[in-house]
Amino acid sequence: MSSDATPPARAPRLALIHTGGTIASRPSPDGRGLTPQTPPTLPGLEQVQVTEAQPFSLPSPHMTPAHMGQLAALIRELAPTHDGVVVTHGTDTLEETAFALHLMLDVKVPVVLTGSMRHAEEISWDGPANLLDAAHVALHPHSPGRGPLVVIGGDIFDARTVTKIHTTAVDAFGGYPGPIGRIDREGHTPRLHYFAMPEPRATYHPAHLQARVEILYAYAGWTGEGYAEAATRADGLVIAALGTGNLPAELLPLIQGTAKPVVIATRTHAGPVLPVYGYAGGGATLVEAGAIPASFLNAHKARLLLLILLGQGLTREQIQTVFERDEF
Repeated sequence: MSSDATPPARAPRLALIHTGGTIASRPSPDGRGLTPQTPPTLPGLEQVQVTEAQPFSLPSPHMTPAHMGQLAALIRELAPTHDGVVVTHGTDTLEETAFALHLMLDVKVPVVLTGSMRHAEEISWDGPANLLDAAHVALHPHSPGRGPLVVIGGDIFDARTVTKIHTTAVDAFGGYPGPIGRIDREGHTPRLHYFAMPEPRATYHPAHLQARVEILYAYAGWTGEGYAEAATRADGLVIAALGTGNLPAELLPLIQGTAKPVVIATRTHAGPVLPVYGYAGGGATLVEAGAIPASFLNAHKARLLLLILLGQGLTREQIQTVFERDEF
């Protein structure tokens, strides 16, 4: 044999992690609705070496930060020996798990989350196509360096901005400013295009994920009901405020009297929190009172960031710096 013979190409190695959700669900035998039962099978990638793992099988409303931490640890374990990682997940909290992984993972290989809106016994089951798309994205040479991604319906989303925008539609995910890429197929050949360049991001290594962070939702006429109780039992608060981060006047003295971090997000579908209004309860007065603007994060993602920062032992001032500099 010639000494300069080209060695055969190594088959790509994909880690496929199942966590439950609709993509793994079937109608339960007792007729009481859908439950996670059987992990989906990856179709159409015969040349790929697939390693499967199932750390738990949960409907996504049962997902907790502790599960997210367990999932991050498993991905760190598998990443060095694989070229990409795909996680199947229920859609209800998929965006939260994706963002938590975005904050905690610094692995070099792509990590892609996917799920389905319909279950395996429906004729329009979207699970196989989403899973195949996710695998192609995870193994694509342009995917590294982008942090965890979400792939649904051929669209590729950034974990920081993706959100579920419809309860039942197959194209249930969106989030301003929209997808960062798209994967389509010509026959069996995938065509992937990214519309954005990778950006630097910070990652964190919390000692625990046991901090209690609660979300309060603002509405017209709210005078702070539930605030004092939440501030007493929680380690930090997030308020889904109005518009650019404004609240009724009654909330201002409550925030002034809270030593724990209080993050102001917006209940609006998209856009940043900007402290521009100077009336009592306006964003500028809330910041003067010690509240921390959440930048462009929605309330449930701001909660995860605050929880992780508290778990890393950061002070209120350090937490404020993270949010102010968009270090996520």
